[in-house]
Amino acid sequence: MVYYKTEEEVELIRKSCLLVCKALAEVASSIKPGVTGLQMDLIAEELIKDHSALPAFKGYRGFPATLCISINDQVVHGIPTDQVFKDGDIVSIDCGTYMNEFFGDSAYTFALGEISKEKMQLLEVTNTSLYKGIAAAVAGQRIGDIGFAVQDYCEKTYKYGVVRELVGHGIGRSLHESPEVPNYGKRGRGSKLKEGLVIAIEPMVNLGRKEVKQLDDGWTVASKDGSISAHYEHTICVQKDKALILSDHTLIEAQIEKNPNVNSIAIRSSEMTSV
Repeated sequence: MVYYKTEEEVELIRKSCLLVCKALAEVASSIKPGVTGLQMDLIAEELIKDHSALPAFKGYRGFPATLCISINDQVVHGIPTDQVFKDGDIVSIDCGTYMNEFFGDSAYTFALGEISKEKMQLLEVTNTSLYKGIAAAVAGQRIGDIGFAVQDYCEKTYKYGVVRELVGHGIGRSLHESPEVPNYGKRGRGSKLKEGLVIAIEPMVNLGRKEVKQLDDGWTVASKDGSISAHYEHTICVQKDKALILSDHTLIEAQIEKNPNVNSIAIRSSEMTSV
């Protein structure tokens, strides 16, 4: 069952998504080599609860933390630990909130310290592919058009591996709703997009091959060939001419600009409107 949202419901989802981005912005101001995932997790959880909301991931199907923190070759669903972040780490952080009976969801990948051009390009391309997918998410298009936009840019142009086993999703009163939103596909295929559909679009892209594996903790998914991975996510609402982005990465990037321990990617979210 696909649930289409009213304007009032979309606004409530937006509020949850903005709280997610405020939590990620708080993390962005503190993250650096020498801190741990557990420290970042505590910062995010405290901010979310201070806003009378709940962390959406904590306890979801037994997940033990507020944030999914995935480092280097880890793609998604990493469990925060006391492992110290190092200079040169690529750290993907996914966060969700539950507030006013609606969920919010967003993710951002951080580059700590000195990062090679090869790694930075992966982050730039993955972030740009997110906005290419969003540009395809308009009423009358199909789910396959979103996936094609991401896949064509990442795989055809840059020869990266777009992960197949993990996909975006609908979101609203449940954290994961129909439809699934793959980051690969063919134009004109899949269900038709209609106004009021709220979905999370989240490219997960490996520097190497697309194949992944699950680690022994039962949650963390990593690239099978050990190559680094990047992950960016926005929650959006399908509209007639242009998707409405309900999350806001500029909040995160404003803090990155102030944090000398985090490399900013070359293309900023505020510049993506014409992609």
